[in-house]
Amino acid sequence: MRHLELSPRLRLLAGWVRSGARVADVGTDHAYLPVWLVLHGRVSSAIASDLREGPLARARETGRTYGAESVDFRLCGGLSGIRPDEANTIVIAGMGGENIAAILAGAPWTADGAHTLLLQPQTRAEILRQFLSEHGYRITQEALVRDRGILYPCMEVMAGQETLSPGQLYGGAKLLRDPLGEQYIIAKIIRLQSAVAGLNRAGGPENQKKADALREILTALLSMREEWRHANCP
Repeated sequence: MRHLELSPRLRLLAGWVRSGARVADVGTDHAYLPVWLVLHGRVSSAIASDLREGPLARARETGRTYGAESVDFRLCGGLSGIRPDEANTIVIAGMGGENIAAILAGAPWTADGAHTLLLQPQTRAEILRQFLSEHGYRITQEALVRDRGILYPCMEVMAGQETLSPGQLYGGAKLLRDPLGEQYIIAKIIRLQSAVAGLNRAGGPENQKKADALREILTALLSMREEWRHANCP
């Protein structure tokens, strides 16, 4: 059997999958994660789904190459082709936060208390965090991982109630003691400063209103950076 090596971000998610879980990997692409989990005997079942035939063909090829024939490959958009009782752990990684939020909005059963969500947004994580806080989910743990020079937030999410501050929406809900937390916050500050500068250049009352809102978030992020330094730099 050939050895399958996971990327750092998939390795982090794999470590969060509980032994014996029934996993569905949505937007699986090459299906590296579900195949790895099956090969290492970590799960009792695994579904790998994708919206398009091309990625699903690559996923099936991965299964054949590494001898993971038990993975169930499915062509479907989001969770539309997966029943609630078929998986207790849902992985959605490698897409934008707004896309992950849209998938969860189309499957409200994921907030029924019987499912654990492992989410890894590539972009717009603040949109995903806001959606979760407004639709009956809570982030139970969050961690950062660097993969090919990019910082990715990874979230374990379950049913529950959680109110997040503007700073937490952008800078992370559970990253105060993460060793990469300051770098993540600084990157958000730089991006928002650039956005404020662009709005100021554009002028007009509507853009000024947007700039003022972003400045409030910047103030919150600067405070979060100080909190992180206080917690991690004795």
